[in-house]
Amino acid sequence: MTQDDADLADFIGQFWDDPLGFVLAAYDWDGDPQMQVCKLPAPWNLVYDSEYGPDAWACELLDRVGKKVRTNNFDGHTPVEAVREAVASGHGIGKSAGVAWLVDWIMSTRPHCHGTVTANTSDQLSSKTWAEIVKWTRKCITGHWFEMTTGKGAMRMYHREFPEDWFVHAQTCREENSEAFAGQHAVSSSSFYIFDEASAIPDVIWEVAEGGLTDGEPFWFAFGNPTRNTGKFKDCFGSQSHRWSHHQIDSRQVQITNKVFINGMIDDYGEDSDIVKVRVRGMFPSASSYQFIGTDDVDAATHRHLRTEQYAFAPVILTLDPAWTGDDDLVIGKRQGLRYDTLLTIAKNDNDVHVAGVLAQLEDEHHADAVFVDAGYGTGIVSVGKALGRGWQLVWFGGASPDPGYLNMRAYIWGQGKKWLKEGGCIDEADKQLYRDLIGLETVPRLDGKIQLESKEDMKHRRLKSPNRGDAWALSFAFPVQAKKLAHIDHRQRRAKDYDPHDLLAD
Repeated sequence: MTQDDADLADFIGQFWDDPLGFVLAAYDWDGDPQMQVCKLPAPWNLVYDSEYGPDAWACELLDRVGKKVRTNNFDGHTPVEAVREAVASGHGIGKSAGVAWLVDWIMSTRPHCHGTVTANTSDQLSSKTWAEIVKWTRKCITGHWFEMTTGKGAMRMYHREFPEDWFVHAQTCREENSEAFAGQHAVSSSSFYIFDEASAIPDVIWEVAEGGLTDGEPFWFAFGNPTRNTGKFKDCFGSQSHRWSHHQIDSRQVQITNKVFINGMIDDYGEDSDIVKVRVRGMFPSASSYQFIGTDDVDAATHRHLRTEQYAFAPVILTLDPAWTGDDDLVIGKRQGLRYDTLLTIAKNDNDVHVAGVLAQLEDEHHADAVFVDAGYGTGIVSVGKALGRGWQLVWFGGASPDPGYLNMRAYIWGQGKKWLKEGGCIDEADKQLYRDLIGLETVPRLDGKIQLESKEDMKHRRLKSPNRGDAWALSFAFPVQAKKLAHIDHRQRRAKDYDPHDLLAD
């Protein structure tokens, strides 16, 4: 290392906990016209001697990261909590530039760090994300420390003196490539992951990357348009929000976005439309592109609280969705009018006699008027039930639909359930897996226009659990049911026998 580089290293070292300071010091904002697209906003323009710089959302992000670094105060050997930042935004806010600044800051201030960058597609990764990293690194005051390679399959940035132990590389996010994200550790430095367009990155990649956060001073950044209501990126703002600092950026609040185009989109589609929510407001949609049941409908169902008299008059329907394989659960549910509850879940069980006994007990306990069983693995259970004197009914998911607009029986019963939700159906707010099942199921496009739902195997391929709770719920809509206590009453006998309309006539 030359004396100039040693002096530079001392200068850069002061920014180990100040990524925003690094970004403003490491690039020539005043001298490079190509960088002068955004005025450094208040209050940062009062702190840093620069007219131009990152926009407010990026300044806030970099400040948050710096604060977390100071709180962790990594000593070089004792592992600290991972810095996790998730940013959902509309289009055009400059996310890829933000990715490049974070890469240059970590690589310049964390000797012997190890990093991985990925994106939703190989084209996005090579032509946008990695290209932006290359562009900004070449402008960076420390850029000459690093060698850069480009091109699909060869995207790597590494320190010239430590090419095998001080690097960041780009990896495609295909599921079969998941092992490439494993084993990344930097015990005395930083292991970091950056996910661009994170909504579409398969869950298995997230799961494997988790293993790189166990030692050193780890970082994990996830950026993207919030296009899907399921998956790990959505979880950053939901079930895993306690682990992630999560922020949603409205494109209208960003200096560099095309306001004319944005206003035209809002005029065409409406501010509350899903396309504006995703592309402008940085919000997750009410329903993703192929999502069958809208999130708004399921949210409403979880927040309804029905009085007993609002559903107690209705027939009681029990359902059973069996499970014989994998880590699926056997699910027994109950619907009475507008109220649905998951009664019982059992790990996969191929003992038909045992399951039939449990179902019979619940049928008696809840005075069920009908019991519907998924025929996929349920034929043996129903046979045992028949021997017990039970009249349980098989439902063949692949059978013909009563409505020609649906491809098969499974699509039809889910369609009936969708209508039920809109009509005021109520589900248990605490049943998080049922919630995920209902919003997670997607449709399969067809030329004939029939509604076809993805299979359980398709959902597993997307790293979602098999929707056994959702299927148990949908089974309750298979056939019309009349309450047994009313079935024996002839409609003609319901009239008051002592009533004579002629009694009202005057003599």
